[in-house]
Amino acid sequence: MPVAKKSSNIEQSNAVASAVDGKLRTPLYYQIYSILRNKIVENEYADGEQFLSEKEVAAAYGVSRITARRSLDELAKEGMVIRERGRGTKVTYQSSSQPLLASVEGMLENFLEMGLNTEVNLLEFGYVTPNEQVMQALQCDETSLVQRSVRVRRLDKQPFSYLITFVPESVGRTYEPEDLGSTSLISLLERSGIEVTRAEQTISATSAGPEVARHLEVELSSPLLRVRRVVFDQKDRPVEYITSLYRPDLYQYSMELSRVHTKNVNTWSTD
Repeated sequence: MPVAKKSSNIEQSNAVASAVDGKLRTPLYYQIYSILRNKIVENEYADGEQFLSEKEVAAAYGVSRITARRSLDELAKEGMVIRERGRGTKVTYQSSSQPLLASVEGMLENFLEMGLNTEVNLLEFGYVTPNEQVMQALQCDETSLVQRSVRVRRLDKQPFSYLITFVPESVGRTYEPEDLGSTSLISLLERSGIEVTRAEQTISATSAGPEVARHLEVELSSPLLRVRRVVFDQKDRPVEYITSLYRPDLYQYSMELSRVHTKNVNTWSTD
């Protein structure tokens, strides 16, 4: 019985290469760097495994050797690979922790647990006049004061979320800045007598600006998961508005779906 021949790295890379576009403002080398970086983060290439050569990258993406070399140099600069003359390129990336998983169904409980199992660095804390977006979320006006805080959460010493939170002044006065470094905001709200009953949330994608990139220890313009949430109390009043920016390699949303069959249409449901 004939033995199947194992495909080469270049064959594999040609099969899975994502397109790059010379018409984009982003340089070709950086487009390729971003694609290859994602493959390493997603464990398509394991720590210690031989990586693509300059020749293979150039062939897979239809670019020059110079462009391919620069994309690999960027990976090496970030510590994702190591390049040695005569030995090629090897992967040196090893995630120190598994991604934190949060389900939509148990959203508020997950955020409480996250507060108990992560470290927090408080970057900013104060009282400000709300902008239009905050006024709409917290149902207040420009004469109001709201508490604004900026925090970074860490999991196993790695920063994974950048949080910008607004709460009404009356709520914010019930705790001190140092409380945000040791207690989840949900717990602080409940400690002040607020019963959190529901939340409205949207999930989208964004990219890291200079300040966020520095604190999350990622490259400028790296993709991030953006979660915006308004939390309501027992009287259906908004008591918190938060924008959370997450590193997708360290934080993921999950949900279980059931197929619902009806006479007119078949749909998916989270129930």
